Amino acid sequence: MLNENQRSDKAPETGTIAHGGTVDESEVAFFARIADTWWDPKGPFKPLHILNPTRLGYIRQEIEAHFRLEKNLKKPFEGLRLLDIGCGGGLVSEPMARLGADVVAVDASEKNIKTASVHAALSKLEIDFRNTTAEALADAGEQFDVIINMEVIEHVADVDAFLAACRKLLKPGGIMLLSTINRTAKAYLFAIIGAEHVLRWLPVGAHDWNKFIRPDELKDFVSTAGFEAGEATGFVFNPLGGKWRLSATDTGVNYAMTATAPK
Repeated sequence: MLNENQRSDKAPETGTIAHGGTVDESEVAFFARIADTWWDPKGPFKPLHILNPTRLGYIRQEIEAHFRLEKNLKKPFEGLRLLDIGCGGGLVSEPMARLGADVVAVDASEKNIKTASVHAALSKLEIDFRNTTAEALADAGEQFDVIINMEVIEHVADVDAFLAACRKLLKPGGIMLLSTINRTAKAYLFAIIGAEHVLRWLPVGAHDWNKFIRPDELKDFVSTAGFEAGEATGFVFNPLGGKWRLSATDTGVNYAMTATAPK
C-alpha cells in the first residue's frame, strides 16, 4: 500500500487546487490527474459508475423519508437547496439536479470542476459548480437543506474540522448523507488488494487503509460535530451479478450513514 508521500510523487498537481484547512492536497492532486475520465464508465471511475445507482437510490430514499416528500414525483427535491461536497465529475450532482434540487457542487480541484461543468452544460443542467471548500462556504455563511458527502471523508486531512464546517452549512432540520469505507481486513482485501491491484478498477494508491473509518468512529465524529447520527447502511457488492445492494447488517466494506441537524 502506498503512503501519502509516495502517492504525491506519483500524482503531480494538475490544475488549481482550492486550499483549505481540511484539504489533503496530495489526495486532490491524485484525483485531478485522472479528472478527464470521470464520465468514462470503463475508465478509472468504473467502480463509482457501478455503485452509483445503489447510492443514488439510498440518497433518494433517505431524503424523501426525512422531509416526508411525496414519492414517485418526477422532481421530488424541488425547493431543497443541496450541497454536493467533493463532487468530482458530477456523478451525483447531475441526478440531484434532475430530481429538482437547487444544487451547489464543490470540489477542491479546479480540473474536476471544469470537467463537471462541461458535462452538465452538455446535459442542459443548471448546477452551481465551484472550485472551493466546505470551510470557505461555511465562512461565507452559506446554508443548505441537504449535504451530500459521498466517498469524501476518508480523503480529508482533519475529519473533526471538516464535519464542524459541514455542521455550520446544514440548516436546522436538514440532513447530511455520508458514505465511506470501513477499516476492516475485509475492506483492505476488497477495496485495495482487489480493486486496485487485482481487478485494476482503481489506480494503485487511490485509497489509504489507515484513513478508512469504522461506523462507530463515524458516529462519534458526527455526534461531536453536533449532528444526530443515524444507523449505518452497508453497500454490498455481488461479484457474480456485478451489482451492488443495500444491507442493514453488512457494513464490512462500504457503508453510508445519515446525520441530521436538530431543529
